Amino acid sequence: MTQEQKPIVVGRLGAVHGVKGWLKVNSFTDIAEGIFDYSPWLVNRQGKWVEVEVKNWRAQANSFVAEIKGLNDRNEAQTWVNCEIGIMPEQLQDLPEDEFYWKDLIGCEVINLKGYHMGKVSEILETGSNDVLRVKANAKDGFGKKERLIPFVTEQFVSKVDIAQQQIHVDWDPDF
Repeated sequence: MTQEQKPIVVGRLGAVHGVKGWLKVNSFTDIAEGIFDYSPWLVNRQGKWVEVEVKNWRAQANSFVAEIKGLNDRNEAQTWVNCEIGIMPEQLQDLPEDEFYWKDLIGCEVINLKGYHMGKVSEILETGSNDVLRVKANAKDGFGKKERLIPFVTEQFVSKVDIAQQQIHVDWDPDF
């Protein structure tokens, strides 16, 4: 499976719910119930991605529960607890020009307005008010940094995102 073919994790199966094999669903999508817009799901069971179909789902308290087609027993459902839920990249919707999927930002080179290469995005953190780029500094960083945390706030700190070139241009001092 190439990097492009690798599933994107959009959630995780949680605890068993009831006796008929339903499972809690922890969604990582922007709008939580949006996870159910994707079909089929790929579930990572013991290191292998298995295609599954959601037969039914509903909101339950502050989360969701789902019935997986062919999974009708609580004991068998227990073996699915904590399995990642993934989808293929081609299942993602196209976004407007000024919006990006996190998967597209990870690995981008971060360059400040003076042309200094600050490193590559290794992770994106969700803080509530705005997302934050975790940038792993270059091996020979002249400022002694191992990583930088840069708020992903367009027009204030992020001046340009070029996915095709794998670059993010920022207004950020390399000494921060």
